[in-house]
Amino acid sequence: MSMVRPVSDLINNFVDISKTVHETAQPVFLTKNGYIDMVVLSMEAFENLQFGGEVYFKLQEAEKETELTEQRYSSKDALKAMKDTIGGE
Repeated sequence: MSMVRPVSDLINNFVDISKTVHETAQPVFLTKNGYIDMVVLSMEAFENLQFGGEVYFKLQEAEKETELTEQRYSSKDALKAMKDTIGGE
């Protein structure tokens, strides 16, 4: 469930907001004049959100690349290429 609070709570109840975002890993939406104006997230939740966006972007790039070429790789070929790249066995 989304937590919505007035932006004044950021100053008046900072500790409570900080505790909430860390314990729940969910955002707190802050309103100004009745409209959502800001979002507060824990650093961990923000990094997870960024990582998810980066993965999605990479998958989109891969899908575009598959439209440009007929070449495909098996999972064994991909694993071998990764091992070769990092110097594994």
